[in-house]
Amino acid sequence: MASRPSANPGRSKASFGSRTDIGCLREHNEDSLVVSPPLYAVADGMGGHAAGEVASEIAVRTLAEMVTSGANSEDLANAVIEANHAVITAARKKGRAGMGTTLTAALIEGERLSLAQVGDSRAYLLHRGKMQQLTRDHSLMADMIEAGEITPEEAKVHPKRSVITRALGSDPGMQPDLYELNVKAGDRLLLCSDGLSTMLEDDQIENILVRTRDPQRAASMLVNEAIAAGGHDNITVIVLDIEGNTERETRKTVRKSRLGAVMLALLTAVVVAAIAFGVYTYTQNTAYLAAQDGKVAVYQGVPDTVFGMELSHLDHVTEVEISKLQPGVAKRLSEGVIRVDNLEAAEELVNEYRSAIAKDTP
Repeated sequence: MASRPSANPGRSKASFGSRTDIGCLREHNEDSLVVSPPLYAVADGMGGHAAGEVASEIAVRTLAEMVTSGANSEDLANAVIEANHAVITAARKKGRAGMGTTLTAALIEGERLSLAQVGDSRAYLLHRGKMQQLTRDHSLMADMIEAGEITPEEAKVHPKRSVITRALGSDPGMQPDLYELNVKAGDRLLLCSDGLSTMLEDDQIENILVRTRDPQRAASMLVNEAIAAGGHDNITVIVLDIEGNTERETRKTVRKSRLGAVMLALLTAVVVAAIAFGVYTYTQNTAYLAAQDGKVAVYQGVPDTVFGMELSHLDHVTEVEISKLQPGVAKRLSEGVIRVDNLEAAEELVNEYRSAIAKDTP
């Protein structure tokens, strides 16, 4: 499940991209995700097709219902605990022993990041071009590596490399690991299932996050690289760019201003002219994808208006049908738009959609 970003005064604004893929070896996708600012989460179900899909979907649905605007880290932790109880209850009702899911969830409050994690889905933070893993895997391999019993290289081929030591659905008393840290404008957060982290090395992930500015394109490239590396598992990623407390900083600047009426009027005129010029320049160097008559359409500019004037125009409508896209992408296009850097980037993203559809077509 996914949703568009919403503006919340006083909170960090963010742009994001997300993608989930079945991979090359699995018959079903047991991963789920939720993108509902200020909440972002990835869940990796287990227990087989009819169990893993259900468990991960229950987890993200419960989380989305409980963590809304105004929530804090305590609310996030309580929601994960409630999701655990919901998965356990569903397993009993359905007679699905072993049904469970990992869950890694992020909550952005101003410039404060709260994380709740259970299992081996991960959270990474890219700060000033350097990436670090924020979460610790709840897995047998992580325990053995920390104990010095095996090396990270040996863990990758160990016969028990898929064993996790904590998950939703296995223990009524389960508690998530909680992390809180400050984030800054320009930081990039990555949430992913182990279908990504087991296929790509950290430096490969870092390289894609650094060189790919658009978060949706970065999410797609990460999944594509994991598939190219073998795609042994379902792959789900969320790439989130932190843009900072722009509204709060603007209010602080205004409070400090002591310009006279004449100077303020002159400054306003200059600012309006600069904004108009900047908007015009920006619209000539950006683009976005949107749905039109059930197909993907490419627009140049931005999907806004200024003084009643449209800031974009239709470049062309492609043959790519919305109904054949990945559910998360289809939902975003049906409910809004996907912004990209320019027309060339838009066409590259459309080509990726064509390739994905061709691969899924028998």
